[in-house]
Amino acid sequence: MIQQLSLIGISAQHIFDENIDDLKLRWITGQEGADRCFDEQVVAQASSASDLVGHLNLIHPRRLQVCGEPEINYLNRLQKAQLRHQLVDLISMHPPCIIIADNQIPSDNLKLHCQRSSTPLFETHLPAAEVIDHLRLYLTKIGAPSITMHGVFMDILGLGVLITGESGLGKSELGLELISRGHGLVADDAVDFSRLGPDYIEGRCPMILRDLLEVRGLGLLDIKTIFGETAVRRKLKLRLIVQLVKRTDQTFERLPLESQYTEILGLAIRTVKIQVAEGRNLAVLVEAAVRNTILQLRGINTLEDFISRQQKLIHSDSNN
Repeated sequence: MIQQLSLIGISAQHIFDENIDDLKLRWITGQEGADRCFDEQVVAQASSASDLVGHLNLIHPRRLQVCGEPEINYLNRLQKAQLRHQLVDLISMHPPCIIIADNQIPSDNLKLHCQRSSTPLFETHLPAAEVIDHLRLYLTKIGAPSITMHGVFMDILGLGVLITGESGLGKSELGLELISRGHGLVADDAVDFSRLGPDYIEGRCPMILRDLLEVRGLGLLDIKTIFGETAVRRKLKLRLIVQLVKRTDQTFERLPLESQYTEILGLAIRTVKIQVAEGRNLAVLVEAAVRNTILQLRGINTLEDFISRQQKLIHSDSNN
């Protein structure tokens, strides 16, 4: 089931608490407005999270306002009456919060207006552009469409690979063998995927399952403790789905003439089906599938090359 968290419920307190370490934030005034959130209409009209945060914008005052050195200099140059008019217009539209960046010092007038209106006012020494980029990514992740899928998500040769299939086909055992061959585990059993861009799906492990792999007969294994730091990953971009199928599966196509895809969150993800049978080395087959996918991403298609070679041979024979 696809889920999408609402940006409407993200309060100033939430923004401050989750970014205080990364952005070195300090709360100056307006603590009474800690529960202030984005306006519902603004969120509905925004084409992306990037529209909800940016440099000081008096035309769109309801978004999260960031003031760097140029913006502070602009406000300081205004006449007293002009400054008061600008601040009244800005704060009357209830921005979720205002952030002073570039190690600038907010004016007494700005602090007074924020205090009287309970508008959260933060400051940081970091550059305004860096603050905006960080907050845009932060808000994008919150509002991104997401889905939880069953399978084992791994880093194989630098490619994010989701191993899926019916229960009992040995997905976790295959994951364990791939880990022993030097590949990395992202998540086992449940994987949280979020679409963070037009062609970008990121997979993460739910906190409760982090670093854990369940193998029948052995129970839960702490992969990080057993194999070390290099055996686990925190997140990875989904690039390939390997679907394990039973030998009796009638839908299995031995030599697919066209690349197969599975739609995840609106994106087509390359998919490879591998039959599970006694004596087959699935780890080697998965590695081969990943290597072949890497070649395809580079524009090298073995099957197309073979068909072209075959057609040339047939054409040559017909001419003789």
